[in-house]
Amino acid sequence: MPKPKYAIAVLISGGGSNFIAIHKAIQNGLFDGEIVFVLSSTEKAGGLKYATENEIPHFTPTADVFMSEQKFANYLLEKTTDYNVQLVVLAGFLKKIPAAFISDFSGKIINIHPALLPSFGGKGMYGRHVHQAVLDYGCKISGATVHLVNSGYDTGPPIIQKSVQVFVDDTPEILAQRVLKIEHEILPQAVAAFAEDKVIINGRKIYIG
Repeated sequence: MPKPKYAIAVLISGGGSNFIAIHKAIQNGLFDGEIVFVLSSTEKAGGLKYATENEIPHFTPTADVFMSEQKFANYLLEKTTDYNVQLVVLAGFLKKIPAAFISDFSGKIINIHPALLPSFGGKGMYGRHVHQAVLDYGCKISGATVHLVNSGYDTGPPIIQKSVQVFVDDTPEILAQRVLKIEHEILPQAVAAFAEDKVIINGRKIYIG
């Protein structure tokens, strides 16, 4: 029997460009995996159109699920169990993942953040807010981080980081586009490393073999 493809669930809240980058990486043969479902925090997420066009199962929980941490944890556990998920990828997902689910899925949830953590992370630091903060601080470099998810906001150990230069005439929008390009590189790389069982976790130190 052929080996089953590595099963990935992707959680989104917007356009889903990182979700699309992972899917295209699979199509291009970067690794042998499958996005078994997409979960969106809103029915208006642009990434759902791509999921529909590519016949990827997708779900949007009702509002009451998000209002209860336990309900949301149970929902995630049920879906990931039903689809035999091996890795959960947060790709611009703006809801906090319940601690109970993080505990159940420890070491198998990753997130992409548009800055070089631990700088410019934490509650409320997403999207344009991050890039504006980088510019306001006068940073000369920024970048993106793929990290393991723990119970804090953006506090899990980094898996892959990559930097970009910040220019004096950058706006948040221009910087965001430069950072997004490397997000589309490093997130599929991280997923591929998990799929190929190359990730070594030793406390906060993570290596790719």
